[in-house]
Amino acid sequence: MLGQTGPIFESERNNTVEIKKRSVLQSILIKLLGPDVARDVKWFNVVFLSILHAIFVWSVLNFPYIRRWKVILWVAIGGMNGFGITGGVHRLWSHRSYKATLPLRIILMICFTMAGQNPIHDWVRDHRVHHKYTETSADPHNAKRGFFFSHVGWLMMRKHPDVIRRGKEIDMDDVLADPVVQFHVKHFSILKMMLAFIIPSIVPPLLFGEDWFWSIVAICVYRYCCSLNFTWFVNSAAHLWGYKPYDKKINPSENLGVSIVTMGEGWHNYHHTFPWDYKAAELGNYSFNLTTFWIDMFAKIGWAYDLRAPSRQFVERVIMKTGDGSHSISRLVTK
Repeated sequence: MLGQTGPIFESERNNTVEIKKRSVLQSILIKLLGPDVARDVKWFNVVFLSILHAIFVWSVLNFPYIRRWKVILWVAIGGMNGFGITGGVHRLWSHRSYKATLPLRIILMICFTMAGQNPIHDWVRDHRVHHKYTETSADPHNAKRGFFFSHVGWLMMRKHPDVIRRGKEIDMDDVLADPVVQFHVKHFSILKMMLAFIIPSIVPPLLFGEDWFWSIVAICVYRYCCSLNFTWFVNSAAHLWGYKPYDKKINPSENLGVSIVTMGEGWHNYHHTFPWDYKAAELGNYSFNLTTFWIDMFAKIGWAYDLRAPSRQFVERVIMKTGDGSHSISRLVTK
């Protein structure tokens, strides 16, 4: 009996240590994500996203920028995937703020797929729910739960029951009727792997003679992390910090920094006030709104049409009625 007691006690000791480790990690996640984390956390996503960002930090510090400048240039060119998010899955398929011909929809689908995010159908459904139930329990990335949750934490947890319930109520017939979306959803897995990771990673070594390792790191980690976080900033930073010249009663705000990294998606107080505007901003020019520039360019050749926008008079009335006074029109009137 004495010979068996040692291993038994050792096993109990190991179990105790393991429980303590779990409780420490659990307490950290509870502070970041909320008290229901123990039940709802998606551990695979937690581990995957943590490792991905750890490698990203390492790559930023160790990348041979000067020797591998061609790879960096290729990554910059790969930023075209942002147009698939902003001009495609967001302004076109989610909000129907303009119409696009078949060639443009194919371009937008390809660019969006390069970003390596969810299928178009899922992205649109979640975004429509977000707009309809902003800052409530039915909002997939409710900013009232804090920056971490609205930025990335919502992907580390199972959806709130209200999100699922309201998501089922969203009409998605218009999206599913698009043959481009049907093709994307049907072949999503292979399209995502090929367009977001495999093809972009093999181009620098095969065409430019670049190093395979750094090409893969640059595309699959560096570019991918930047693309994800830029998108997430719209859900987090643009819902927490900035001016509210159009509607002071809502959380979405005008955030210049987010607009710069997202091709114009950070003018969020305007967007949530006038979600059908294809510009997603009031701006009369293209400063920090590259997406609007490209939509207008495609409109000139007839590939984008029926561009929707509120009248100037209507926007001004809203500014005076519900804005926070930060708009230039408000300041002029009050002088």
